[in-house]
Amino acid sequence: QVQLVESGGGLVQAGGSLRLSCAASGSIFSVNDMGWYRQAPGKQRELVAAITNGGIRNYVDSVKGRFTISRDNTKKMVYLQMNSLKPEDTAGYYCTANIKVFWGLPARDYWGQGTQVTVSS
Repeated sequence: QVQLVESGGGLVQAGGSLRLSCAASGSIFSVNDMGWYRQAPGKQRELVAAITNGGIRNYVDSVKGRFTISRDNTKKMVYLQMNSLKPEDTAGYYCTANIKVFWGLPARDYWGQGTQVTVSS
């Protein structure tokens, strides 16, 4: 069974920083794209940042220049460094990874349980 476990959320003042971590564990053959989504109350879930297993990064416009996604393939972890946080960044943040559990099976997306980020003004 594959699990994704996030950590690092919390309460921070505007302008502050947080670093989210997500660890993939279980029976894993390979990990493809990894990323972070967020969902604020009353809003749709949106992709914040994604990174391929080759290190190509993609960001939503609202976080470019402030957030940095990275990954450690040996540890099967993905990180989100969030700087210059704004109140509008307040949301539940969810880790996702496209994982193949066996060479003969197709990869599919897995999700973490989420971690709350609250930015006070």
